[in-house]
Amino acid sequence: MRGKSFAAILLGLPLAVALIGLAALLSSDQARHTLPWLLVFFPVWIGVMSVAFLFRSGARAWLWLGSACVLAYAVLYGLKASGLVRIAA
Repeated sequence: MRGKSFAAILLGLPLAVALIGLAALLSSDQARHTLPWLLVFFPVWIGVMSVAFLFRSGARAWLWLGSACVLAYAVLYGLKASGLVRIAA
């Protein structure tokens, strides 16, 4: 149970940030839709932390949440680096 708890605490926040960042970045009007996405952040964070307790072991929670976190940030970096999306100033 400790492994799942630590995975939820340490990997839940970065994964929720990456998911909300992707959603805000891919929205059609970033200046108008960023605040609503930020308001949705807390429920997404709680949902991600809850998912950690669905795994059979702490090691699986670390593996899946860690992989999802790395994948989400890789997609976020890839989209910004390739120039496919632009950040509204």
